Amino acid sequence: MLYWVLKWIVIGPWLRVLFRPWTDNMDAIPVEGPAILVSNHLSFSDSFFLPLVTKRRITFLAKQEYFTGKGIKGLISKAFFTGVGQVPIDRTSGRAAEAAITTGIRILDEGHLLGIYPEGTRTADGRLYRGKTGVARMALEGHAPVIPVAMIGTYEIQPPGRIRPRIRRVGVRFGDPLDFSRYDGMESDRFVLRSVTDEIMYALMELSGQEYVDMYATRAKEIKAERRAASGAE
Repeated sequence: MLYWVLKWIVIGPWLRVLFRPWTDNMDAIPVEGPAILVSNHLSFSDSFFLPLVTKRRITFLAKQEYFTGKGIKGLISKAFFTGVGQVPIDRTSGRAAEAAITTGIRILDEGHLLGIYPEGTRTADGRLYRGKTGVARMALEGHAPVIPVAMIGTYEIQPPGRIRPRIRRVGVRFGDPLDFSRYDGMESDRFVLRSVTDEIMYALMELSGQEYVDMYATRAKEIKAERRAASGAE
């Protein structure tokens, strides 16, 4: 219930007035049945604007840190993400990643919309990075269409590290559903999983207009931190 209260009464109306979000190709989302909304991840605000413009409820796989924070801030974060029905996932190990995939497949089996950021984390510089293959596993094992989603302008209003967003218009562009049924029964083939994931990321690149970098976003952040540390040492 909190999901709909926040969307239509508490937060949603303010977001609509201040940021005037526009949409393109909303009909790509099925009226019912499972589907995976696969989005680029430019900003913390992505998880507000995508549900805001989508009529059906979206369940996101959210990082576990949102549910385990300390103090008052941690309690508020946990209450918010739990209340809106988001599912915590542990990203620290292979076993944890497998559990996250199983959770995603369960959500699809129940006929819901599943929201995923295949880059695994927000971009640090506005570019699009290599996708992780978990999304391909979920699509093949969950027998669900994949709908690419491009968030437009959210990096400019709230890049990583910025708390208060700038007020300007943002958009959400939906691509046509991608059907991977031709790979049924091949979800354990790592080459197929990489091929499916790369096809999804190519669709996101075309839809968003972002520059693509064939590197994981987490590694790009590590390199950036290493360079900053080296510069500080010098």
